[in-house]
Amino acid sequence: MSLEIKVPPVGESITEVTLSRWLKKDGDVVAMDEVIAELESDKATFELTAEQAGTLKTIAKEGDTIPVGAVVCKIEDGGAAPAAAPVAADKAPAAPVEEKAAPATPAAAAKTLEVKVPPVGESITEVTLSRWIKKDGDTVAMDEAIAELESDKATFELTAEQAGTLKTIAKEGDVLPIGAVVCSIAGGSVAGGGAPVAAAPAAASAPAPTVQADSKGNYASGTPSPAAGKILAEKGIDAASVSGNGVNGRITKEDALNAQKPAAAAPAAKPAVVAAPAAAPGSRNERREKMSSLRKTVAKRLVAVKNETAMLTTFNEVDMQPIMELRSKYKDKFKEKHGVGLGFMSFFTKAVCEALKEWPAVGARIEGEEIVYSDFADISIAVSAPKGLVVPVIRNAGAMSLAEIEKAVVVLAGKARENKLTIEEMTGGTFTITNGGVFGSMMSTPIINSPQSAILGMHNIIERPVAINGQVVIRPMMYLAMSYDHRIIDGRESVSFLVRVKQLLEDPARLLLGV
Repeated sequence: MSLEIKVPPVGESITEVTLSRWLKKDGDVVAMDEVIAELESDKATFELTAEQAGTLKTIAKEGDTIPVGAVVCKIEDGGAAPAAAPVAADKAPAAPVEEKAAPATPAAAAKTLEVKVPPVGESITEVTLSRWIKKDGDTVAMDEAIAELESDKATFELTAEQAGTLKTIAKEGDVLPIGAVVCSIAGGSVAGGGAPVAAAPAAASAPAPTVQADSKGNYASGTPSPAAGKILAEKGIDAASVSGNGVNGRITKEDALNAQKPAAAAPAAKPAVVAAPAAAPGSRNERREKMSSLRKTVAKRLVAVKNETAMLTTFNEVDMQPIMELRSKYKDKFKEKHGVGLGFMSFFTKAVCEALKEWPAVGARIEGEEIVYSDFADISIAVSAPKGLVVPVIRNAGAMSLAEIEKAVVVLAGKARENKLTIEEMTGGTFTITNGGVFGSMMSTPIINSPQSAILGMHNIIERPVAINGQVVIRPMMYLAMSYDHRIIDGRESVSFLVRVKQLLEDPARLLLGV
């Protein structure tokens, strides 16, 4: 029997991937959940794992571009479990089987692996264990997410490095240094080791029960693959309630996608009765929540910026009608061609990049007693994420088109909302843009994103009467606010920079002509 391994779905907008390299070769014997290849999309690199143990038969080649759902390789039965082969093939003497299988029992049971906090960035020395995804005593699969760790810059998942039984050591809320032990995994149910050991005594007395034990007590039976386990966790569904249709009863990704959360109508009625008094009018209840590492770090940095910089804010206003007319005229064709909407952020980003060429001090920073000027524009975009404000960076934004900027904004904002931003994606930046207007803000004084020296604040677009060529007309107007460090940026530079941004936005043709 052979199993086809196909390219799994990796995102709504991704239709094909590239096979960057094979980690296992054609003809190699692979274990279940072992990483066999690396696939690469235009957004990320991820691993392809074996969905059963056996002999690998490669089909696609390195460098091939493969559509989602296409067959990458096959895994043939035969080389899957060397320890189990003598049991099935040796029909006459039962005793030698016991002698071979017996030593495997302590070896499998004794394999305990310590899971430590991995290095997550040069400047990060400790993380916080925000929550356990799996509980103490739970059985976990290899590469299954078991906990969430949180640094001052990002949240990431801690995965199991082998299959087995989880023994938690650290507690939720603990601050752990890099390299500290978080938990241990006892490998009593390591893939390929547990089932043959349990079946060996039965094989010595009666061969028939051995086959039954392999099919029902197999390690894979009822165990989700890493991808399936993640989907079930997101849905809040217990793997025990899902029947697996994969090899040996394994829960596949398709099983997880089709799984429905069991109805709990009766139990849900009881909490409703208990919770009713809490919502009574005039309630004066209070609740306390521990600040996340991200929130604490943001708070410290913002206070430090106020105390350590000579921060000043200058204001101006922009007539948004030219951009709004341009968007209205071309937004459908733009989306049809580029696959992304035409928003305001790309115009503001391009305008800022052009203005930075004329006023480089606005994109400079202070390091010690030196001023560091950059001949490139890495624009940070402030995004409100579930766990706090994050500022991912669009690299070399000055060299990008409007469509490329819009695509970058969509990707980074999506990752921010899903807490999937990496340290590299939030490090650096020469200038920041923040848009409080999406929440209805009319005016604000944004705080500088250290170590940068300036930040531009966008605000709500409001129709107001303005005087144009001696006549009062109604125009969609936006206030702009630029906070800057007066130690490095003079008033002339800050005002001139903001006026240049205003000119470029009110006459978008300037962005194309560079005038």
